[in-house]
Formats: sequence, C-alpha cells, structure tokens
Amino acid sequence: MKKATLIFRILLGLIYLVFGLDYFLHFIPYQPMHTGAAADLKAGLMGTGYIYPMMKTIQILGGISLIIDRYAPFSAVVLFPISLNVLLFHTILVPSGWLMGVFLMGPNLFLGYAYRKYYAGMFVRKPDA
Repeated sequence: MKKATLIFRILLGLIYLVFGLDYFLHFIPYQPMHTGAAADLKAGLMGTGYIYPMMKTIQILGGISLIIDRYAPFSAVVLFPISLNVLLFHTILVPSGWLMGVFLMGPNLFLGYAYRKYYAGMFVRKPDA
C-alpha cells in the first residue's frame, strides 16, 4: 500500500505540476482548440482574468506538495475538485479526452482512500463547537 501511495502521489503531483507550469511557460506545443460549449466555458473562465491563474497556481503548489510529500493529504483534498471538473469537462463537453480525467481521478481517489485516517475529522455529523 505504501509503494502504491508513493507512486500515485508522485504521478498526480507531476501531472498537476507540469500542466500548471505549462499555463505560465507554454512548453507543451500541442493545445487542442475546443469548440461549442467547451470553448464557451474556457473563454468565460479565461475572460475573468483570475480563475485560470489561480487554478494553475493551486495546481503547481499542490503538485509540489504531493511530490515532496509535505501536506499531501491536504493537497489531495484541494486538488480533488479540479480533478473532478477535468473528468466532467472531458467526459461531457469533450468526450474524446475522457482518459485525461481518468488519469487524474484514479490517483486522486486512491490517495483519498490511502489518507482516509487524516480526513476523519472532516466527516463529523455535528461538531461540538
């Protein structure tokens, strides 16, 4: 279990680090042009001026955190909504890219299971405070 956690933690961290850095440095040459609702969504998010830079910064910081194994359970939780949105975007709006969503959700779900003891405090029905 420890080896699998290490592999999935580093894999997820590298994916987020590379794609987060690519937004700022543009080193991945092929960028598919989306059409229809996918293009509208991306244009709207980029048009805000802050959503994409914020999201990519979170991806970079979360990726680094997972790679160096500092605050990894926290980073896995923070990155989970991004992984879920990538899966839904690539499954619903751009079905040809569904595999990318799986490559993010699979390791993220595994890490959620592996780190479950660290999340116990989040699943309290009624807090005392």
